[in-house]
Amino acid sequence: MSDDEKGYGFKICVIGDGAVGKTSLIKKYTQRSFQKEYIATLGTQFSKYEEQVNEEKVGLFLWDIAGQDSFQALRQRFYIGSSGAIIVFSHSPEQTKSYEHVSRWLHDLKKHCGNIPIVLFGNKVDLVNDGELASNPNIPTCDANVEQFAKNNRFIGYYKTSALTGEGVTDAFKVLVKKLYMIAKISRFS
Repeated sequence: MSDDEKGYGFKICVIGDGAVGKTSLIKKYTQRSFQKEYIATLGTQFSKYEEQVNEEKVGLFLWDIAGQDSFQALRQRFYIGSSGAIIVFSHSPEQTKSYEHVSRWLHDLKKHCGNIPIVLFGNKVDLVNDGELASNPNIPTCDANVEQFAKNNRFIGYYKTSALTGEGVTDAFKVLVKKLYMIAKISRFS
């Protein structure tokens, strides 16, 4: 989007534990592709993407922020100027701790960004048996548990996603983009 065109631009931080699929989700949304091999993000990387909302151009700057503990001191610098955020955890049975860490990610983000719109992604649903998430309250990432957590913490939505299959990815990103657009539109004309 050039400077002389009408439109909006939003910085969106994508955060969560390492290896939960943040980079893969961004690639699925922006490039409609999936890369099987895991390459850890070092610090941050960003992607630019353009979306249409109500016939207006919306520029997105997606900041993929490393989830490894060794990058904790740098994160606050990467949060600066964020309009919205996505917190990602994994539904993979091997990564249940990633859901337990969502509260920590949320606290850190709010400390540095205030009350920006945030969407919660439960990624890697393709690695869980059908019905397991919805029906077993003993699983930390049970749908009912996560939905209640998202509601209690004022997320604008919780989406089950799969970067591999694409399930829920576009819808989840678009919910955040539309919310940011509405906020910007109201701010512009108030």
